[in-house]
Amino acid sequence: MDDPVPDPWQGLRRFTAARIGLGHSGISQPTRAQLDFQLAHARARDAVHDALDSAALGAALRQAWPGAPSPLVLHSAAADRKVYLQRPDLGRRLDTPSRERLRALRGGDDAHEQPVDLSVVVADGLSARAVAQNAAPFLQALAARLDGAAWLLAPLTIVQQGRVAIGDEIGELLGAKIVVVLIGERPGLSSPDSISIYITWAPSAGLTDERRNCISNVRPAGLGVEEAADKLHWLLGEARSRQLSGVQLKDETTRALAQGR
Repeated sequence: MDDPVPDPWQGLRRFTAARIGLGHSGISQPTRAQLDFQLAHARARDAVHDALDSAALGAALRQAWPGAPSPLVLHSAAADRKVYLQRPDLGRRLDTPSRERLRALRGGDDAHEQPVDLSVVVADGLSARAVAQNAAPFLQALAARLDGAAWLLAPLTIVQQGRVAIGDEIGELLGAKIVVVLIGERPGLSSPDSISIYITWAPSAGLTDERRNCISNVRPAGLGVEEAADKLHWLLGEARSRQLSGVQLKDETTRALAQGR
């Protein structure tokens, strides 16, 4: 068999993880490129189905943000991974025990007499691997930026089988002015390890996407945790100052950081 014919775009491959410039052998991809594709596809499928180790994540979060209350482990209304993938709506709501736990927390001896400023929610989403890898380093970077600021924090929450909107219910039950959700993104064929970060002012169950800001592709090969923490820190300050989020709050962090704001 003849050697694969090189692609004229092959020199651009050093600038991107995208599958470009693969060359060809006859009308087919080279064998190595096909095997690489199959491996990436398998990793993406594994990322969707892998279970989140909540105990290990909780320990990592306590170390990353030692000043915050100990994380609470909650669960969505999706009983297991199969239900979670088939019923996205159930991943957006807490199950009854989790809901009652948060209500008891706010109404018991540890109740906050005033609303807390910030609730941080870490959910497995569609890639537990991404959350396990990136959540603690990101929160460590964020904690350094919030250090000394007057932010009253709710307990960190870890949600199994959770989707983005579940943060709105958690934030509402904890009386938070702002909720931040860290969640595993749907894996791509070159990025099974990305998290997205969502921020919502005045969270309440039933809000829709235009009320949220999003920072995406947070991972070592994408947007680094330090830059992502800078963006979130700026957005948090603007959301609290202007009492809004979503389409009304534009991400101007590049210009603001350049001006030293």
